[in-house]
Amino acid sequence: MLEKKDIDLEKAVLIGIVNQEQDEAKSKEYLDELEFLTYTAGGEVVKRFTQKLEMPNPKTFIGKGKMEEVQEFIQENEVGTAIFDDELSPAQERNISKMLNCKVLDRTNLILDIFAQRAQTSYARTQVELAQCEYLLPRLKGMWTHLERQKGGIGMRGPGETEIETDRRIVRDKISLLKEKIKTIDKQMAVQRGNRGQMVRVALVGYTNVGKSTLMNVISKSEVFAENKLFATLDTTVRKVVIGNLPFLLSDTVGFIRKLPTQLVESFKSTLDEVREADLLLHVVDISHPNFEEHIESVNKILGEIESIDKPTIMVFNKIDAYEPEPYDKEDLMTERTKANYSLDEWKKTWMGRIGDNALFISALNRNNLEDFRAKVYNEVRKIHITRFPYNHFLYPDYNEFTE
Repeated sequence: MLEKKDIDLEKAVLIGIVNQEQDEAKSKEYLDELEFLTYTAGGEVVKRFTQKLEMPNPKTFIGKGKMEEVQEFIQENEVGTAIFDDELSPAQERNISKMLNCKVLDRTNLILDIFAQRAQTSYARTQVELAQCEYLLPRLKGMWTHLERQKGGIGMRGPGETEIETDRRIVRDKISLLKEKIKTIDKQMAVQRGNRGQMVRVALVGYTNVGKSTLMNVISKSEVFAENKLFATLDTTVRKVVIGNLPFLLSDTVGFIRKLPTQLVESFKSTLDEVREADLLLHVVDISHPNFEEHIESVNKILGEIESIDKPTIMVFNKIDAYEPEPYDKEDLMTERTKANYSLDEWKKTWMGRIGDNALFISALNRNNLEDFRAKVYNEVRKIHITRFPYNHFLYPDYNEFTE
């Protein structure tokens, strides 16, 4: 884990905007997430800048005055990186780099950098490289301004390729090769999945950093890499799990996040084949996060994109040990009570109550209510197994018989 006391973290400033789509509270939350992403990538945020804008400036994303303020702060504090919360166009990135004279990243670039750090297998590295190349292609002009023109003089006139055209061709060829490589690996993985037989497949899905890998380790008694960082897991891990006497396959998948650009989702769709082919989804939610409802919407949106939204799903509300409602003063008549003030019991009476038995409240870290979790997963897997093998029902009794 990256510890601030062990390494020199790169100084960075964060820049975001407040508009009709995201008010000040939402902008602050996005910047909180961006700060966590920055720390995960190896950076330390020294200041945040926000500006109220109806529309981002097409040249510099933020206004001229705010840009001068950022420029002054960066020079005075020797900051090496400016990170924007929204995706920058190639032109914006070039213009801002010239003005600030430092490294300029946007949210997409930062996530790609974390992906590149975390990718362990050949498959994950290939997917990251493909996403990086697709992101890089329209931005080559700004990176090679010193090589745009051919040399003049005797023997140098006439047709030919400029350096930037050569680079574009190389990147396009690279993209084609990587896509072919991914197709080949997809076929190999499809064969691997086919070799697993008719065992019931269960997939853990959810927002990044909600505790999927920790839950995987507890249930499967394995040692999948888990830490309090965003995108700790990039490579899909599959383990055989036995609850009672019923075996099934449990897979841990890459976490989702808001504001993910299309090319990144496209590159990682093949990683989510485990989700597509799962018989049962365990949608893990960090209930201690103040905006967990928005996280659920983000995950459901991506599940819809990969045509997995209609699969049987158990909602697993994790980290109940860390949940603390915001304090509320009953005598304060001016302040309205909101969802932030709800206790867990009150949450259970909202839309969560309509989910019924398909909502579980656990703590994977402290192992709270794990017995209820095992019982529910056993019963759901048993239903699917009996449907698949109608004459095997007598092999797997009710879960209560194991606990008596």
